[in-house]
Amino acid sequence: MQHSLFDRIYLAFLLILIVSFMFLIVFISFFTRRSLIEEKQKTLSNEATLIASQAVSNYASGTVNARELASSFKYYADILDSDIWYVDELGNVIATSDYYRAGQHPVKSSNNDSTIAIIKEVPLSIYDLDPTYDIHSNFYQTGKFYGMYNSNLISVNVPISFTRYSANYKPISTLPSGALIVHTTTGDINSTLRNIYSISFIPCLIIIIIAFTFLQIISHKIIRPIRKLAEIAVDYSQGDFDAKTGISTSDEIGQLADSMEYMASELSKLEEYRHEFISNISHDFRSPLTSIRGYVTAMLDGTIPPEKQSRYLGIVLDETNRLTKLTQGLLDLNRLEIYGPYLNLTEFDFIDIVRTTLNTFEIKCIDKNVAIYLNNHAEATVVTADKTKIQQVFYNLIDNAIKFTPPEKKIYITINEKDEKLLVTIKDEGIGMSEDTQKKIWTRFYKDDSSRGKDKAGTGLGLAITKEIIKAHNETITVSSTEGEGSEFVFTLTKAKQDATHSGETEILIDPKNSYNK
Repeated sequence: MQHSLFDRIYLAFLLILIVSFMFLIVFISFFTRRSLIEEKQKTLSNEATLIASQAVSNYASGTVNARELASSFKYYADILDSDIWYVDELGNVIATSDYYRAGQHPVKSSNNDSTIAIIKEVPLSIYDLDPTYDIHSNFYQTGKFYGMYNSNLISVNVPISFTRYSANYKPISTLPSGALIVHTTTGDINSTLRNIYSISFIPCLIIIIIAFTFLQIISHKIIRPIRKLAEIAVDYSQGDFDAKTGISTSDEIGQLADSMEYMASELSKLEEYRHEFISNISHDFRSPLTSIRGYVTAMLDGTIPPEKQSRYLGIVLDETNRLTKLTQGLLDLNRLEIYGPYLNLTEFDFIDIVRTTLNTFEIKCIDKNVAIYLNNHAEATVVTADKTKIQQVFYNLIDNAIKFTPPEKKIYITINEKDEKLLVTIKDEGIGMSEDTQKKIWTRFYKDDSSRGKDKAGTGLGLAITKEIIKAHNETITVSSTEGEGSEFVFTLTKAKQDATHSGETEILIDPKNSYNK
């Protein structure tokens, strides 16, 4: 039988409550019973002292005999609901509430209607019951007192002594005169405990009812949304990504619901991404192949005369190089995503990469009338990374910035440092990107031709490769953009332990108005 989450919570909570209350009851019972017994022992000790001063002292002085002493004990025993024994200093049992000693044998008293049932004959000496019994100590014990009674009792031993006085009533000495042993039932203690249990039971029952009522309410507030999320997850697994959770709370359940709906939204776009991927890769492969086939066919059938074939063979070679570049890019990206790149980590000055890479773009920037500025605010620009891979990252980002920056605009390269990181920012004054486009630019073959212009030569793999390289270095790369205002890419590099290498000056690395000045 399968139990729901609510059932498990309910049973666990019930078990916790039961165990807690059982522990509480045992704890209260133990300490309450001990406290009541100790209080009973103190009361009996006081009563025994009083009895000794009144009844036993008369026996010690010879005023009363053992039978009369037993009668006095019977009077006190009825009041205290107990059985009283007097043991002299030699351990001999002189008298009890129901027995007294005549000669060498205990004799049954005529008052034999005690509520405490003794089931054995009273011994001549207390040492007959226990040779180690200490009549000179004030103590108590619980039980049937060596099997003398048919039920559990509290037996309190109270040593007694009498003081001898001189003729002028001055105390001469204190002589031990034995002990009083008072046996009493635990009925009043048990009754008190039962009253405590009955008083505690109703509040505990009310607490349990209230607790389970709140548990029911809280569990339904949690379990119902979880069940709804489970149903929606099944819908998503069956391809129904339009299903909504209907949960709008701001707690963790609401956050989970929002995440699931966002996941469904992204999953619903997978088919669109797949069609775009196939369309893009088919277009990028078909175009150069069509050109190659057309030119080769034209040369073979004589449409292109031999004197012009060298020009068109150059076009065929360019298209072949384009196919090679596209294929290599796919292989590189696939290897990066599966295995990660092999990194040859070295220490190098990032400024050197900036200058070397920008040299390759100088003619393109001059032709397009785009200026590039460098703002270096870092004291040291030496980093630890794979120089070739980082140069590829910087090349891809600069190439992307130039590609989508209109003429007579600027590109800014800003270098800052934060803790142990170098922050490299590449900002253009281009046409910018929408939020949806910013999420897709890291996807292979993605080219937003509708908003960013046609790029016939690009493969759509540059930014995807860039992200994988940065990821392999355990660094980060982010993009922020506003349509019509430009885009900004920021990536981090780990600084090497070097002294300052450059001052924080602004340089114009490429200026179309002053060609080849760098």
